[in-house]
Amino acid sequence: MQDLTFTTLIAVFEEIFGRGLFWAMVFAALIVTALYLFVLIRDRAVSWKKFLWAQLSMPFGAIAAVLFVQGMTRSGFADIGGPIDAIVLLAVAAGGAVGMAILVYTIESLFWRQGGEG
Repeated sequence: MQDLTFTTLIAVFEEIFGRGLFWAMVFAALIVTALYLFVLIRDRAVSWKKFLWAQLSMPFGAIAAVLFVQGMTRSGFADIGGPIDAIVLLAVAAGGAVGMAILVYTIESLFWRQGGEG
């Protein structure tokens, strides 16, 4: 693998997760992102109560993302071999944490909308 291109990354992710699951995750991420932008535009303000709950959910998202990726790759913590493995693991955890926060905030805003909250 001489060059790291966008199509190479897509091929690697399709190999890890399977074509169907990978594209389902991409589609779900696009839907959640669109709903998050809709909620932000609709409410015109950030609800700090919902934001707090979203932040409190972040550790659960980080743990879930790491366990999910390790399950899909059939590896464990003992298989971490070097600094790049630790960096990738931390990046997966960060992505899971941010994704969970966005998901929780969006769900709260869509289903538990309270008037006058700011």
